[in-house]
Amino acid sequence: MNLHFDLFDLKLFVYVADAHSLTRGAEKACISLAAASTRIKQMEEAVGGKLLHRSAQGVSLTAAGQAVLYHAKRVMQQMEHLRCDMQDFGKGIKGHVRVFANTTSITEYLPQKLAGFLTQHPAVQVDLREYLSEEIVRAVADGEADIGILAGDVHTGDFDAQPFGSNQLVLVVPTKHRLAGVPSVAFADTLDEQHVGLHHGSAIHRFLQRRAELAGRGFNPRIQVSSFEAICLMIEAGVGVGVLPASSAQRLSMAMRISTVALSDAWAERELKLIARSREQLPASARELFDHLVAS
Repeated sequence: MNLHFDLFDLKLFVYVADAHSLTRGAEKACISLAAASTRIKQMEEAVGGKLLHRSAQGVSLTAAGQAVLYHAKRVMQQMEHLRCDMQDFGKGIKGHVRVFANTTSITEYLPQKLAGFLTQHPAVQVDLREYLSEEIVRAVADGEADIGILAGDVHTGDFDAQPFGSNQLVLVVPTKHRLAGVPSVAFADTLDEQHVGLHHGSAIHRFLQRRAELAGRGFNPRIQVSSFEAICLMIEAGVGVGVLPASSAQRLSMAMRISTVALSDAWAERELKLIARSREQLPASARELFDHLVAS
């Protein structure tokens, strides 16, 4: 079998598959529908079978099409790595690493660990973004992120995964609150209280919102702020209660009149994991950061 796919063919196929439409895929590739159809037919002739099921509703992938899509995305990911690395070298930068992480990792673990790495590698740039753990897995799988750091029992498939520590979510209350001193409480039993939370876009807010929904309740904080410290200041002032990582709560409780209460929910105890689709296939700078985070 002689496969003569060029990069444009692969990119076009990804566009068509993601859009479930030959027309929209052609538009995104900036070519005519007739040209896109011809290229896809040539790919099918090279493979020796259909890649797409065509219908009035659009297109769907055959088994062969699924295989082509998988490899096409991998090739495009590697080309993006090459483009970024070459662009960075042209600017005098020796690497660009995309890291997607959950709230706890960003606020509690990464500042010090990244500071050490960036000091050792002054020519490397890190693009750090906050997402839910499930979103991080999808981003790593799709090549949108080089490295992911997530919490909880999230399936990571065949990724390279390494332990990255653990943390527990706890309830923080004013020292004279009725729950202060209680050994533990279920998250659902706190939802009648006024909550102070992080902003809507934060991963931990969306995580708690989902947990409340699974318990058949709503999670609508009375006030939302931009940091764990701001949450604790509001709690100390008597505005409400809040859910924070235990490490943050314990550190802040040393300077504030607040108390922590363990959450009895199993999901409150969270193991953190560092993931990459394949460590060996990471660009050099991303692989160095991955190894640094594992070692530290």
